Amino acid sequence: MKQKILLVEDDENLGFVTKDFLEMSGFSVSLATNGKTGLEAYQDGNYDIIILDVMMPQVDGFSVAQTIRKNDKSTPIIFLTAKNMKEDRIRGFKLGGDDYITKPFSTEELTLRIEAILRRMNNGADQDQVIYKIGPFSFNYSEHSLNSEKGGSQRLTKREAEVLRMLCEYKNKILRRDVALKAIWGDDDYFMGRSMDVYITKLRKMLKTEDGITINNIHNTGFKLEVAE
Repeated sequence: MKQKILLVEDDENLGFVTKDFLEMSGFSVSLATNGKTGLEAYQDGNYDIIILDVMMPQVDGFSVAQTIRKNDKSTPIIFLTAKNMKEDRIRGFKLGGDDYITKPFSTEELTLRIEAILRRMNNGADQDQVIYKIGPFSFNYSEHSLNSEKGGSQRLTKREAEVLRMLCEYKNKILRRDVALKAIWGDDDYFMGRSMDVYITKLRKMLKTEDGITINNIHNTGFKLEVAE
């Protein structure tokens, strides 16, 4: 069965060209030309990946992503934008984006990024049922949930779950920044490092309710999830 892509792009020429190329690459693609119809298409379909143009009439791509992430924490989202501002990229990742590509881009590069995201998801499928113990918390990777023995559950985005899983794999040991970046993002450049810091900060807030659990920065090296035994 072909994997389904929702492409939301207000430049009709670019949208049709991209749609045609992705379909020639073996995907099934639905094209929406503004944020409003993009949300309607999302609600009517079941997609493996979503590609959102940021600057669109009626509803912009960031707003579309924010609406999707209220109930859907796992469907991968790639942002397309004519801007190359670091602030916009960080905002996209904070909203739960999985990747970010700046126009003009090659359709070949977009296809490779899509395949990389889908490959990471498939590679993790056999590990999805692992449940990690973090003090009084249990982290269910497959459900992207962090549950407390005292009651209460927090939902994680796909990227937050990937970062927390790596921290758990290295619990009470140093997780090197470059190792985590290569495993999760496939890159270790400065910008990706900054985006990882965003996720570390969010995870700290989720775990800070319990004493004896900290995520420490190890200077010039990486991070360490410390859990009192």
